[in-house]
Amino acid sequence: MAKVIMVQGTMSNAGKSVMAAGLCRIFHQDGYRVAPFKSQNMALNSFITKEGLEMGRAQVMQAEAAGVEPEVAMNPILLKPTNDIGSQVIVNGEVLGTMNARDYFKMKQSLIPDILKAYHHLEEKYDIIVIEGAGSPAEINLKQDDIVNMGMAKLVDAPVLLVGDIDRGGVFAQLYGTVELLEPEEKARIRGLIINKFRGDKTILDPGVEMLEKLTGIPVVGVAPYLKVSLEDEDSLSERLDGDQQVGQIDIAVIRVPRISNFTDFNVFEGVEGVTVRYVKEARELGHPDLIILPGTKNTMRDLLWMRQNGLEAQILKAQKAGTAIFGVCGGYQMLGMEISDPDGVEEGGVIRGMGLLDTTTVFEAEKARTRVSGVILPVKAEADGLAGALSGCALEGYEIHMGQTTLGSGAQPFTEITDSITGVTKQEGAWQGNVCGSYVHGIFDSEAVVNAVVRALAEAKGITEEMTLSMDFAAFKEQQYDILADGLRRHLDMKKIYEIMGVER
Repeated sequence: MAKVIMVQGTMSNAGKSVMAAGLCRIFHQDGYRVAPFKSQNMALNSFITKEGLEMGRAQVMQAEAAGVEPEVAMNPILLKPTNDIGSQVIVNGEVLGTMNARDYFKMKQSLIPDILKAYHHLEEKYDIIVIEGAGSPAEINLKQDDIVNMGMAKLVDAPVLLVGDIDRGGVFAQLYGTVELLEPEEKARIRGLIINKFRGDKTILDPGVEMLEKLTGIPVVGVAPYLKVSLEDEDSLSERLDGDQQVGQIDIAVIRVPRISNFTDFNVFEGVEGVTVRYVKEARELGHPDLIILPGTKNTMRDLLWMRQNGLEAQILKAQKAGTAIFGVCGGYQMLGMEISDPDGVEEGGVIRGMGLLDTTTVFEAEKARTRVSGVILPVKAEADGLAGALSGCALEGYEIHMGQTTLGSGAQPFTEITDSITGVTKQEGAWQGNVCGSYVHGIFDSEAVVNAVVRALAEAKGITEEMTLSMDFAAFKEQQYDILADGLRRHLDMKKIYEIMGVER
């Protein structure tokens, strides 16, 4: 059976996901078949597997680091928050329903068989499983019915590495306090402590490390540096969303709606020299970008009202009239239309006016569209300018995850023609109208041809004559980043001790 190691953290964003990815890469480099696992993930960044099942992107990133195909068994439960107290609950890649937190906590123990079935499926296929926890194991109000931290470790008898974030300060209190709040049998599962995101002279830290080991009786198995690697972020705590970047030659503004999802769609633009991607949440921050992107969202209607109330919608409409290109993905595409209706109460219920930039109407339905697709951006008339003209004929691949169906009126043109990789059905989707484009396809920008066409169109509109293109193969770039991560961790983690903790002889 597979050997196992679990990565838990003292808090959210302590670096669990990246640490787990780094371990996956190290074990993969060392010749093992490795799988990531997270029993329950709460995130709005999700992915569709080749079987058409939905899972969290953090485990997809970790699977890439491990050199294996992502599968839904790596993340059997995904919670996608729809508001402050409720989430859509996805089990084994399919929607179970939308529940408030109290109702979910009452029933989550009943999901343990699904968790164990997924884990044992991986256990039969792989040599090592790297489990990621969630939040902190010392959240004493949640421990009783835990299925993702020490509860998960107990289910599969996993040894635990506890990660603390020194960049936020107070790392010794984080680690010591977490250990002291655990029950004796839980404390015994922690076999190593890791101080993460360290910058500076480690010798200054050494006295604290020695005292921490003495106080807890647990060895510190590494002081990992603050590694500058470009990896996909899991959720809204991402530093990418801070919005304080300096503007480059080409300025892309992504509207940071409260329930933003799949913002990883836009990471690829960071590989184009001279292009800046800014995340904007206030009207005063918008400025005069070359492209405004409305991203995916878990609550289209509520986030549209948020933009309407804080003045961003008015700013976007003004920018569009002045000629700024607008692109909507998934929920952002829905917002750009004339009307959104929700007869079955999938989101908020009722009908809401859209932004009116595309002649489309959207009706929410209870059944979620969930598939992988490939196709082409439809050709437009030769005299068409702007994004639609520049993108004409570009091949694309990606996936759809949405609850609504959108219908085009006579004023808009279909944007793409795509084939469902599961059913084989080909259809036209999306819309473009003047300088406004929208599509349901997540990952549409992952194509080098699409990215370069977008950047060239924006550069030409601005009178920039120098060639600006994606400076690398994006897939190869990600592989390089995983190797940089693994190399950095190898130098600063006691891998011999970690293998010993797992019971693996090297």
